[in-house]
Amino acid sequence: MPVGDKELSMKRFYVFALAFFWVIASPEAQVKELKISDFLSNYELYPEMLDDFQWLPGKDVVVYVNDGTLFSIKATGGKTTELLTLETLNEAYKASQGKDLRAFPDPRWIDENTFWFSQKNKIFKYQLKEKKLTLIAEYKEDVENADIHPKTFNIACTEKNNLFISSKGKMIQVTNEENPDIVCGKSVHRVEWGIEKGTFWSPTGAKLAFYRMDESMVTGYPLVHVDGVKDRIAEVEYTKYPMTGMTSHNVTVGVYEMATAKTVWLQTGEPSDQFLTCVTWGPNGKNIYLAVLNREQNRMKLNKYDALSGKFVATLFEESSDKWVEPQHSLLFHPVNKEQFIWRTKKDGWDHLYLYDTKGKLISQLTKGEWDVAEVTGFSADGTQLFFTAARESAVEEHGYVVNVATGVITKLSNAEGTHSIAFNTSGKYIIDTYSSVEVPGKYEIIDIKGKTTCTVFASANHSASYNFGKTKIFTIKAKDGTDLYCRLITPPEFDEKKKYPVFYYVYGGPHSQLITNSWQGGSGLFLQYMASKGYIVFTLDNRGTSHRGLAFEQAIFRNLGSIEVDDQMAGVEWLKSKPWVDKEKLGIQGWSYGGFITLSMILKHPGIFKAAVAGGPVIDWKFYEVMYGERYMDTPDENPDGYKNASLLNYVDSLDAKLLIIQGAIDPTVPWQNSMMFVKTCVEKGKQLDFFVYPEHEHNVRGKDRLHLYTMIERYIKDNLNLSY
Repeated sequence: MPVGDKELSMKRFYVFALAFFWVIASPEAQVKELKISDFLSNYELYPEMLDDFQWLPGKDVVVYVNDGTLFSIKATGGKTTELLTLETLNEAYKASQGKDLRAFPDPRWIDENTFWFSQKNKIFKYQLKEKKLTLIAEYKEDVENADIHPKTFNIACTEKNNLFISSKGKMIQVTNEENPDIVCGKSVHRVEWGIEKGTFWSPTGAKLAFYRMDESMVTGYPLVHVDGVKDRIAEVEYTKYPMTGMTSHNVTVGVYEMATAKTVWLQTGEPSDQFLTCVTWGPNGKNIYLAVLNREQNRMKLNKYDALSGKFVATLFEESSDKWVEPQHSLLFHPVNKEQFIWRTKKDGWDHLYLYDTKGKLISQLTKGEWDVAEVTGFSADGTQLFFTAARESAVEEHGYVVNVATGVITKLSNAEGTHSIAFNTSGKYIIDTYSSVEVPGKYEIIDIKGKTTCTVFASANHSASYNFGKTKIFTIKAKDGTDLYCRLITPPEFDEKKKYPVFYYVYGGPHSQLITNSWQGGSGLFLQYMASKGYIVFTLDNRGTSHRGLAFEQAIFRNLGSIEVDDQMAGVEWLKSKPWVDKEKLGIQGWSYGGFITLSMILKHPGIFKAAVAGGPVIDWKFYEVMYGERYMDTPDENPDGYKNASLLNYVDSLDAKLLIIQGAIDPTVPWQNSMMFVKTCVEKGKQLDFFVYPEHEHNVRGKDRLHLYTMIERYIKDNLNLSY
């Protein structure tokens, strides 16, 4: 229960993860029937959450938003304090803008009395004591990729393919590229290597680094629009999609200086199709650091550049591998010793933290062992402590830790089983600990540096307890070589081991994924819980190639996708078939994207096991996939012809004996439907029957209200083709 004298009525939420349904529910009660329509409308089924749960700057006080009201509570507990209601904020907002805010905005704190927020194309500051709202910046409504500097409130943004800065009411044009195939200020390299944006403000906001991507040498790939077109004729949109082994785009980094209105270009050198990531400003704003990765993705240089001239300064160190190197994280500089930084890498086989100086000298490895760091939260203000979460206790759990930077001593902060995220306050004495587990929907606590709970702010109730959910269990089985593989099993309500049940097997299995976690309902979603409620045994397994199991586990798939993953998944199938409560004649399987590729690989390479399969947005042949992802795991088709041949599902069509439905977004820019169309063509040539469904105007995922249609289609297809009568 919440602390204080006012009951907290939390906002519900749901999240759709790539290619599947990661919203969650409880298995405890069996009163109400779960319906597919509940997924998009019945918020009663979702755990309650606090919004904007964060530390007040410089204070041992937590603030959060609940039901349109801003609250605070001391780290040591006590009564909650109401700071501001949406109604009061709207009095000032309406006086300024002539309309109301529909919901409480996300507050970003300047000091204990002042926060700022953005609303559409405007930025406001609000002072609590004075009840004063001030418009501090605004920019054009039709621009994209707004990047706000939190001190100057200048805004970097893009319009079409060019970069602009909105400053003091004026729009400054930074680039003037007339060729639409040259794009500035946007994310590059198809959002690989942790790249999420294309602009990077210097610490003071005096300079702006940005990506420039030249795609003029990349062949345009056609996406066909049929809705909202002129004169009834379908329209073609071309996207740049460099496929494995083909010509890739060229990326450079510019640095624009506000005072001089001049741009210099970092001298990143050749070859032009190298990859540039981990863009990081040095604390003094004079240098920029880049991870420069070769196209083969097996050699990385961490380079330092002069931000004033663009000149190359030095290579601090290099990393190489006979498989791949994958820099994912920017440098984290020490708050006191500005010549030291944290570098995160898997070079010793596990994801760990290293302390370097700006000359490239390794000072110490701060974390080590057969476990992965999950997230780095940051340094304490004095730089003596570094906070992070890691899968140290178990590959399916994440806990909070702090490491003493001088001694390397690691202290575990969180105690309860589950998946934790943490945020420390300025002093480093108190930590926000937010977590869930298979049995705990969600809990918000404040703990001290010794891990002792000082305040439980909120614990979500299990609002789905009155619905007919099954029981969720996490466990391990052995792969052929003895490797432990984590599995999740959801049994139907009122499960009876003396009965036999059909199986709904859900798979993903691709790199950077982990479906099995000790989080609420084991990381499953409402659709999986729904299928269990209909009487299915619902099963999922994380195969080799997925995350949090070390580099050897991840890189086992190298140059031979769809081989080891399928072997591991078939170990799961054999485990299921060994159970007397599994109906071996009624096995269905479904997956999306990489999961679609694995779904098809399983039914084609192991015919006669699954009676029904649904593959959404599947990769069919990796020569039809893009350079950055495809070549990392497979090299090029010329370099690895056997690997591409073994992975191509076009070579296994003859063995198709299951009822198969392929689903495709018509304008999918991630897995172009050329993949599935080639599979259909080959099936026609081989005389193999299949079902095929296209969602017009949808990309890689089916979103919005049409997602209900997708859920219904998958369930009906599995039900009908397993000959079930529920």
